[in-house]
Amino acid sequence: MSAALDEAAGTLLAVWEAARERTTSRLSGAQLRAVMVVEQYDGINLRRLATLTDMLLSSASRLCDRLVAAGMLEREPGRHDRREISLHLTPEAHRLLAELRADRRRRLARILHAMSPEGRAALVRGMREFDKVGRRGEATVAEGWPVLQPSGERIGDPLAELAASSGTARPALTRRGGEPVPPDEPPVVRTA
Repeated sequence: MSAALDEAAGTLLAVWEAARERTTSRLSGAQLRAVMVVEQYDGINLRRLATLTDMLLSSASRLCDRLVAAGMLEREPGRHDRREISLHLTPEAHRLLAELRADRRRRLARILHAMSPEGRAALVRGMREFDKVGRRGEATVAEGWPVLQPSGERIGDPLAELAASSGTARPALTRRGGEPVPPDEPPVVRTA
């Protein structure tokens, strides 16, 4: 079963990658992932971005330097601590993400159109259940794969374990416009 899913996932990833290459050819996969995290959590700080993208802080800093130079990100002093930098998308980054999603959806629609209605319904049901189980942490943390929890933490996350043992909390995240992200909402980067 897992081999068949792996094969099918390869097709899905090929569709996503083709759309990414056509639309965002000037961004690497890591840069695109960072842009999507900043889109979801407007005003995120560099440390939290590094955590959510599984990067070293220094690597995330260099990546943001390149995204600022490319006109995709803006930096501004933090609202609560002027020493902290908040990251925001530029209008160009929003346009690029909209193009990427539109192209990806067109490609997926062509494939879905060729499927039977029953096959499409089964696919959606199966993907929703897969997503639900994965977010609950029913999947294992085998080989370092982080499992996202509804609390926003990940099983096997050394930063979360360090924060818990020291009694300090991770920085709160906000959406565009400063709206706080509820603690029970999963911190999943939206890719569609």
